[in-house]
Amino acid sequence: MQKYICETCGVQYEESTVVPDHCVICEEERQYVSPAGQTWTTLENMKRGSFKNIFTLEESGLYSLKTMPEFAIGQTAYLVQQEGFNLLWDCISYLDEKTISEITNLGGLDAIALSHPHYYSTQAEWAEVFGVPIYIHEDDREWVMRESEHIVYWSGESLELNSGLTIQRLGGHFKGGAVLEWKAGYKHKGILLTGDIIQVVADREWVSFMYSYPNLIPLPASKVKEMASVIEGLTFERLYNAFHRVVKENAHERVKMSAERYVKALEGRLFDT
Repeated sequence: MQKYICETCGVQYEESTVVPDHCVICEEERQYVSPAGQTWTTLENMKRGSFKNIFTLEESGLYSLKTMPEFAIGQTAYLVQQEGFNLLWDCISYLDEKTISEITNLGGLDAIALSHPHYYSTQAEWAEVFGVPIYIHEDDREWVMRESEHIVYWSGESLELNSGLTIQRLGGHFKGGAVLEWKAGYKHKGILLTGDIIQVVADREWVSFMYSYPNLIPLPASKVKEMASVIEGLTFERLYNAFHRVVKENAHERVKMSAERYVKALEGRLFDT
């Protein structure tokens, strides 16, 4: 019996005696099946390779975790430390003894929270090792490919995990798409961790919003307006996405301006071409 991991999206499936025929996550229009075809691996196979997780102290109370060489989608996870509460925001597929030791030395984990299904990866493995809950919005329950007793399906529009550390549902990329509002981050000016529910673009001065990034399917203007309305009430001046891109200053204003630009483009009011 093996718990197979899709090599394109990095999501781990339920234990099976045979290799799965297809990946539900990748066959959906927000992801893609590799042109080379569907391929699978296991955590055990990965441990026999050259993979390692790189820990980087981004700023006070915030570490990034990135697997090298890059695997699957290649996202970055973040360890948020606040007053004795350690939260893993989003997840990566690779987990080995060195990673466990490093996190243990940093105080372990108290919870795991996810922005959306593309980063579920081996979340159940992480939760079992550290004995912590995984917080996933109930709107995305159908995309959990490996159930676990550690998963807590939360509902509503927000969930405070610790004082000033709150998951906020924005929807958009996925119905349960969420961001993490960390009010104490960046010297108490606030940090927003967004996965790619909000995506930082190349110049780090603007952000964007998409239904599908690899297939370039935009969100409707009405949805972006809804998201912007929620974001207006959040506290943050810095923003980190899932690919090590950071809006370092005035992030709240930059997100507002970006949403306005996006809506103008979709409504035909930004340019004439």
